Amino acid sequence: MIPQERLEQLKNLEEKISLSFLNKALLNQSLTHSSYANEYLGSPEHSNERLEFLGDAVLKLVSSEYLFNKFPQKQEGELTKIRSSAVSDLTLASVGRHLELGEYVLLGSNEIRTGGRRRRSNVANALEALIGAIYLDAGIGKARDFIVEAINNEVEKVSQEGFIRDYKSTLQEITQKEKWGLPQYKVIKETGPRHKRVFCIQVKVKNKILGTGRGGSKKEAQQRAASSAYRNLQKEQKEKEAPPSEKQGGIGKILRNVGKRMSFRPRRKSSGKENPR
Repeated sequence: MIPQERLEQLKNLEEKISLSFLNKALLNQSLTHSSYANEYLGSPEHSNERLEFLGDAVLKLVSSEYLFNKFPQKQEGELTKIRSSAVSDLTLASVGRHLELGEYVLLGSNEIRTGGRRRRSNVANALEALIGAIYLDAGIGKARDFIVEAINNEVEKVSQEGFIRDYKSTLQEITQKEKWGLPQYKVIKETGPRHKRVFCIQVKVKNKILGTGRGGSKKEAQQRAASSAYRNLQKEQKEKEAPPSEKQGGIGKILRNVGKRMSFRPRRKSSGKENPR
């Protein structure tokens, strides 16, 4: 039996997602973390982990079908890259935080104390479990509508030319081709309480600081530092680069090649003339 206070919370969430569950217990279970199930219900089988498993499968199916129909000209590799970003933990956590999903998740006392409501994995997993619950309660059609609305903005962003998701790998590829050695990442500052640390990281290449980044995890801060370094390399190259007809080699060529593989085409200054066809 679900307490009335909890039913009111669930009703509030239903209004946010524009859905009304026939089976409220299913919705409640999708928002029950394993720490709560173990601490208060005595068994992990009452947690949202099984629904998360199902929701992950539904998410992949629906997102694959959506991308297949949306981009008829894109090849398998491009579709896989877009899907990988659109259904990543980063994207799911962003959607979940927009819905304030962490406030509805039932957590054990220690999980609450250590910042579990804001933890990316908890929010992303709860969203997948919610998708599984929607599928069981209302069918694939409602689940599809919910998923498409949730991931559409990310799909539009990552499918655009010039978008790079993994700046760390991109920076490493550039430095290896230039034979500069691997980028070196170093934590230069940590702030905030233990459950909500903020890291500031520098990235160096050949003992030169190329960029800095901040994030709630070292991985996130490294990506932002690599992004900063990539933009700084582009800026330096623009200042030095001669017209393509005069200078085809060096870092400029590598940046163009990397960009091309990631569907990036740098803008060229207009000559003011049109080539006859």
